[in-house]
Amino acid sequence: MRIFCLELKRVLQARLTWILLALALILSVLLAYLPATYCYSSYTDEAGNEVNLTGLASISYEKERQADASGIVTPERVREAVEIYQACLTSYGVTESYDLPEGVYEEEILPIAPLLHGVKEAFADPDTGMAPTIMEIDPEKIDGYYSVCEARIASLMAMEQPDSPAAQHQAVEMYRKVEKPFEVYPGMSSTILDYQNIMGFLVLLFCVVVAAPVFSAGYQSGADDILRCTKHGRVTLGVSKVFAALFVSGAAFVTCAAAHILAVNSLFGWECTKTSVQMLYSIVTLTGMNIGELQRLFAAAGLLSVLASVSFTLFLSSRCKTSAASLASGLIFCIAPVVLSMTMPGALSTWLCSILPASGTSIQAGILYAITGFKFLSLGGLAVWTPWAMIGACIIEIPLFAFLAVRSYCRHTAA
Repeated sequence: MRIFCLELKRVLQARLTWILLALALILSVLLAYLPATYCYSSYTDEAGNEVNLTGLASISYEKERQADASGIVTPERVREAVEIYQACLTSYGVTESYDLPEGVYEEEILPIAPLLHGVKEAFADPDTGMAPTIMEIDPEKIDGYYSVCEARIASLMAMEQPDSPAAQHQAVEMYRKVEKPFEVYPGMSSTILDYQNIMGFLVLLFCVVVAAPVFSAGYQSGADDILRCTKHGRVTLGVSKVFAALFVSGAAFVTCAAAHILAVNSLFGWECTKTSVQMLYSIVTLTGMNIGELQRLFAAAGLLSVLASVSFTLFLSSRCKTSAASLASGLIFCIAPVVLSMTMPGALSTWLCSILPASGTSIQAGILYAITGFKFLSLGGLAVWTPWAMIGACIIEIPLFAFLAVRSYCRHTAA
C-alpha cells in the first residue's frame, strides 16, 4: 500500500497531469452547455412582432409549448396528433409542414411534434424501407401502433442482417420485451448524448497521455535500472504503477462524467431523462431504457473503456523504450476505431470496433451508437448484440493488459 501511495503521489505531482485533469473537467461542463447554444425558436407575438429565441430561452419556450404532449405515448394520443397534423396541412392545401405559412407550424404543429416522432418510420414499407409522409398514413391503422412497430423491427432486421436469422430473431425478442407504451418529456435531443460521447473520448485521450510514460519514462531516464534493484523493484512496483494509473484515470472519468450529466440534466430539465430512448432515436430501438438510464449506462461503459485503454497503454509503455513511442502508440489505438469504422468492410469493422479497448468511447463507433443501432456479431447460430460485446471485451481486457504490463515490466532488461 505504501508503494502504491508513493506511485499515486508521483503521478499526481506531475504538472501535466493536473493540467489535463482540469482541462477535462472544464470541457465536460462546456460540452454539457454547448448543445443549448444551437437551439433556436421564433414566433410572432400579439403585437405582430417576430420574436427570436436562442439557447436556454428557446428550450424553455418549446418545453412550454409542448407541455401537453408530455407523458405516456398511447396509440390514441399518436392518432390524435396525426389527425391534427393532417387537418392542419389539408386546410392550407400543402403536403409538407415546411410549406405552411409563416407561424402556423409553431402555433399548430409544434405542440404535438413530440408525439409524431417515429410515426413515419413505424409505417415504412417493409420491402423497401421507404417511409411514407404523415399525410399518407391512415389514422385508423394507428390504433395498433405498437403492433406496427413490432412488425417494423422484423422487416428492418431482415434488411440489416439478411444472412443472420439468429440476429433477426434476437432483435425481435429484445424489442418485444421493451416496456410499452413509451414516454416522452420534451426538452432534450439526441445531440446531447453525442456531446457526452465526445466528452468520454476527450477524457480517454487525456488519460492515455497520463498513462503513457508510466513505465517508459523510467526506461528512458535510466531511473528504472536503479529501482528494479531494490527489494520491491519488480512485481510490487509494477503492480503499484498499474493500479495508480488506473485509479487516477478511473477517478478522472467518473468525476467528468458526473459533472457532465449533472450539468446537462440541470440545464435541460431532469424530467426529460424519463423520455424513452425510442422517442429520441429510432422508434424501434432495441433497448428498453430511458434517457437517464442511457446516460448512466454510457458512463459505466465509458469507464470500462477508459480503464481498458489505459491498461493497454500501460502494456505498450512497458514495451517501449521512450515516452514518445508509448504515447504515439497509445494515441494511435485510441483513434483506431474511428478509422476502422470508416474504412473497413461492414462485418470486419463491426468485429474490430467491438473488441478494441477504445471502442466504448469512440467517435462514430462508440457504445452509444451501438446501443441505438441494430448491429450484431454473428458466429454460426450465435448472435451477440454489439453493446454487450463491447462491455464484455473491456471487462476481459482490463485485467489481461494490466497483467501483461506487469509481466513485461518484470522481464524488461536495459539495452
